[in-house]
Amino acid sequence: MTTQVIVLNGGSSSGKSGIARCLQAVLPGPWLALSIDTLVEAMPVSMQASGTGIEFAADGGVSVGPGFRSLQKAWQAGIAEMVRAGARVIIDDVFLGGASTQGDWRRALAGLDVLWVGVRCDVKVAEGREIARGDRVRGMAASQAEPVHQGVAYDLEVDTTHTEALACALAIAAKVD
Repeated sequence: MTTQVIVLNGGSSSGKSGIARCLQAVLPGPWLALSIDTLVEAMPVSMQASGTGIEFAADGGVSVGPGFRSLQKAWQAGIAEMVRAGARVIIDDVFLGGASTQGDWRRALAGLDVLWVGVRCDVKVAEGREIARGDRVRGMAASQAEPVHQGVAYDLEVDTTHTEALACALAIAAKVD
């Protein structure tokens, strides 16, 4: 079977988006890159700071409510249907629920050929990127660095602490059928 989906999971500012862009450049054929950030940005503003949607605490913590979970499952199902219709997709996600989030993705992507990739980065490096980006609540990188990987099974792990996005993308591309 040919790889249809690449799932990149890692904490905020770990380097997933840069890897996704590099993968689009090095993989043959067109690959769509879809990020959890796009889902959050597409949500009504009223759900971006509410208990039913998603809340970003001043310390970088993120909590999600039932409204967010419902939209997230619909988003996952929609991406899976795009793949079933012939698109190849790179998913840039943050598994806030660790293994349970991967389980949701596994159910949505059932029957598809998926490459699961863990994207790690030293917390201090990720915190530096977080500050440089300026578009994240400080503390997200530190609070997400390890919990997003708890109980998650990967086909491959990359570490962006000292490895550039392109080198990580090439390592991932080597695993794509």
